[in-house]
Amino acid sequence: MRAWLVCVLVGGGTFFALVAAIGILRMPDLYTRMHATSKAGTLGVGFLLAAAAVQHGRLETAAVAVLTIAFIVLTAPVAAHVIVRAAYYAGVPMSPNSVADDLKAERERRRSDRAR
Repeated sequence: MRAWLVCVLVGGGTFFALVAAIGILRMPDLYTRMHATSKAGTLGVGFLLAAAAVQHGRLETAAVAVLTIAFIVLTAPVAAHVIVRAAYYAGVPMSPNSVADDLKAERERRRSDRAR
């Protein structure tokens, strides 16, 4: 039974890691690539760490896996957000297919504040 659970968890982790890799290749700009990798990558790593904890079968390993998963879930989206925001303010262009630029007004306001 445990072997089947490990196989399912490894399969899920592999699937989400593959989705993250395809997202990097298929998405048109930095902003959508970061979204794909932060979401799918976090899930992929979580599933793979859970598989390692189940396979090993020790409480200490499970505790380390749970703490690592919690750390990744808390930090990966924040890191992606900070990277994307820095890229936006550095002037990295958005894809022409993008339909919304929610930070445009704030960026223009900051520019006008600097000009004063």
